[in-house]
Amino acid sequence: MAKKLPSPCIDVCKFRREGHCIGCSMTKAQKKMFKTLKRPEHREGFLTMLIHQQNDLGKYRHWTPAYLKKCAKKGMAPPPVLS
Repeated sequence: MAKKLPSPCIDVCKFRREGHCIGCSMTKAQKKMFKTLKRPEHREGFLTMLIHQQNDLGKYRHWTPAYLKKCAKKGMAPPPVLS
């Protein structure tokens, strides 16, 4: 069985940008929602949405390298949306 993509959270968790985390750009509701996503395609879709959200909000260039490092640490290949 394939491993699930890890959470986009990079363990910063400071909600200062209009309710968005300064580390990953997720809101508290989005963090809670990600935990309920079980299917890989749903998690990949969420990551695609999150990347667009980060681009719209700006100041999240640090997230991609941190998330790729998290995936590598868990022994996962990078998700296609980051390739």
